[in-house]
Order: sequence, then structure tokens, then C-alpha cells
Amino acid sequence: MKTRLLPVAAAVGAAFALLSAPAQATNGYFSHGYGIKSIGMGGAGIALPQDAIAAAINPAGMAMLGNRLDFGLNYFRPTRESQLVGSPLPFNGTVYEGNEKSDFFIPEFGYNQMLNSSMSVGVSVYGNGGMNTFYDKPFPLFGQTQPGVDLSQLFVAPTFGYKVNADHALGVSLNLAVQRFKSYGLENFTGDGSNPMAPRFSMYPDNVTNNGYEWSYGYGLRVGYLGRFSPYFALGLTYQTKTWMTDLDKYRGLFAEQGGFDIPANYGIGITVTPTKDLAIAFDVVRIDYSGIKSVNNPLLPNLFQAPLGADGGAGFAWQDVTAYKLGVQYAINPQLTIRGGYNYGKQPIPSGETFFNFLAPGVVEDHWTLGATWTLANKSELSFAFMYAPTVTVNGSNSIPPPFGGGDINLKMKQMSFGVAYGWNF
Repeated sequence: MKTRLLPVAAAVGAAFALLSAPAQATNGYFSHGYGIKSIGMGGAGIALPQDAIAAAINPAGMAMLGNRLDFGLNYFRPTRESQLVGSPLPFNGTVYEGNEKSDFFIPEFGYNQMLNSSMSVGVSVYGNGGMNTFYDKPFPLFGQTQPGVDLSQLFVAPTFGYKVNADHALGVSLNLAVQRFKSYGLENFTGDGSNPMAPRFSMYPDNVTNNGYEWSYGYGLRVGYLGRFSPYFALGLTYQTKTWMTDLDKYRGLFAEQGGFDIPANYGIGITVTPTKDLAIAFDVVRIDYSGIKSVNNPLLPNLFQAPLGADGGAGFAWQDVTAYKLGVQYAINPQLTIRGGYNYGKQPIPSGETFFNFLAPGVVEDHWTLGATWTLANKSELSFAFMYAPTVTVNGSNSIPPPFGGGDINLKMKQMSFGVAYGWNF
């Protein structure tokens, strides 16, 4: 009984730990990869399941894993910066650093159990998030206190996998999601329009900023297919529905649709080529549909002056859809040591004319370079490591600040790095 309860207790512990810190804002606010092995390969893995977090990428992979337990911890450090330029205001040229909180530790957990030779059940626990900033000083166009936002999203994904035969599998995950959010320092957006620094009235002025954390809950589905067509080639397909979330009521005066903040649908295709038994090359293409979420996709203008914040047509972050390209290579040097490398590219989602509101969420990194390794221990358990570096990307604003706020632009800048370690056990 204790053995069976261990995965449940671990999943609960990982879930609470995930909610204590935002996850990686890399492909927008989705992580560039899930599972330390995948992270070391640029996030590729739709057709290459390697651990029990595989359901976060393609649930069909769980049917190919066998019995497995995985724990991981990823240290993530983003560096965020914004600058006001081209403005007649006296604080023009000021650089704002959003790194008052910059060190995050993100756990992950996975468990998979074969019911028989064809069917598996398991659970993967992982996170999204990373729309996180906490600036070093007030931004007078937003308010009188230090501005910022904090978004975390947790998925607990019970998964069923089924082998159609030895080489083809299907899988489905029920994505149970929890998210929390808070904003601060946005006092100027609570006004009724009488203050020129607060030109827009919110539907719910008491529900815009400084209300602490709000939680919402929801569900969605991810389905997947994995086929091995020869010893040298595998193909994977995956699709995740929109995750329907309850409203963030404490911030219904900030987000469109009265606090709506669903998690966007995403889908992808992946291939793995195995020229030799020691070498694997994986390539994935993943599309994230940010345009399906009004609070994320609605533009700032003209919405800010045509509809109150919180309305269906209220201003948003104007994020565009992201297509991420993920390439990873791994090579088994010997039975004990496997090394990995990878590259991930996703064009950042923020148009140059929409940098003003995105002062709060400058998720603009594009290139991700990764390294990883796994050391197999004497008892056939594993220690895996992964490193990711996303170099600095700057998005210069283009007429991004509305005239009632003084005009000018906001320039956004971000870079990131992460280092993760995981323990895996085949049993």
C-alpha cells in the first residue's frame, strides 16, 4: 500500500511546489520543453518519449515507457528590462528593471504504470507561466507603486496510453489545471477618465490591481499518436484543446471577458530519426494559439478607448500565435553516459506597436540553446541534467504609448537561463 501511495503523495507535493513559483516564459509563456531530458534537446520529444513527464508533450508516449517514476527540479533565472523612450515626460529615458524576483525553482513529477503489455496509466505534473515581473521602482504611467504581475499555471495530467500494436500507440490526458495571478502598481487604470493619467474607466475599478493572489481552475484534453515505422524513424502527433478556466474574479476589471484567462490550445508534429542505436535526432514543430484567448490577444488600441477594461472587447496584450521549432540530438557515449544538445526557436509574440501594456509581460526571447546529459547508475536508475540559455532579445516600440499617456515608446528586453536535474527510475 505504501508503494502505491508514494506516487500520489509525490504528485501532490510537486503540485504545491509548482504553484509557489512561475514556470518558464520561453515560447510565449509556455515552457520550451517539459521533462529534463526534453529540455536538454531544445524541447523536442513528440516522437521521443524518455520519461514519465512525456504526457506533457504527447500522451501516446506513455504507452511506450514501461513502469517509470521521475522527479525533477529546474532552476530558472529570467532577466527583464524596459525603457521609456521618445516621450516628452520628465522621466523619459528611464530604465526599469523587472528583476526584484528573479530566481525560481520549478519541480516536475511523472509516474507511469503498465497495466498489461498494451495499456498504461500514469500522471504527469508540470507547469506553465512566467508572465512574471516585479519592477524596481514605480512607473508613473501605470501607478504610484512598483508595478508587476505574477502568473503561474499548473497541470496535473492523468493519462491513459494504449498500444495498438508493438509499434503504434495512442494516448489521452485529462488536463486538470490550476492557475494563480496577481497584479500590482496599476493604479492609473482604475480611474473614471477624469485624470489624464488614467484615461480609461474599468468596468470593475476595484478589481484591477493590488488584490493579492486570485486562483482559477479548469480542465482540457490532450490526445496523441506515436508510430515507429522502422528502427530508424518515428512520427508523433499531439493536440491539446483550450483549457477552460474559471474567471480570475479579483482581476475581472483588468482582463477581458470579466477576468477570463483560459489556457490556449496547442498542437504539434514531431519526428525522430535514429541512424544508429546510439544516436537519435528529434525535430518538433508546435503551434500555440494565443489568438484564441481574448485577454491575451486583444490589442491595446483602439480597445483601450472603445471598451472598458474587463469588457469582452477590453484591451489586452495583443500576443500573436507562436510557432516553435525544436531540434534535439542525443548520443549514447557508452551504456552509462548519454549526452544531448538542442535548439529551439519561436518568434516572440509581441508586435512593436504593443509594447506599452507588455511592460508587464516582456516575454520576448526567441532563441534557446540547450545541453543535457544522463548518467545511468548501477541500479539502472538515472540522473539527468539540462542547461538552457536564451540570449537577449530587444523589441523596440513603435508608436506604442497612446497620446493621452504622453506618447513615445516602451522598449522591452529579456534574456534567460535555466539549469535542471532529475532522477528517474525504471521499475
